Amino acid sequence: MVATSDFIISKEVLNSAHLSAEELSIEIATHLYATERLTMGQATRLAGIDRLSFQHELARRNIYLHITIDDVMKDVETLRNLC
Repeated sequence: MVATSDFIISKEVLNSAHLSAEELSIEIATHLYATERLTMGQATRLAGIDRLSFQHELARRNIYLHITIDDVMKDVETLRNLC
């Protein structure tokens, strides 16, 4: 059984889906990120992989990063402060 404090998935279900627990976590995380239900940080933690690996997984699935104008402006401000 794969278990969190709130959710349990039987090995039978994982076997039927031909997924490991880790693969299922990535499947769920990428879907929730793609549908904008989780942020990048939240989805990365759910997937249990580092941010760069998660971004590679998104690219492999043709899921684009959700970047807003505010995100870009914050990045520009951060860069200005570094110079």
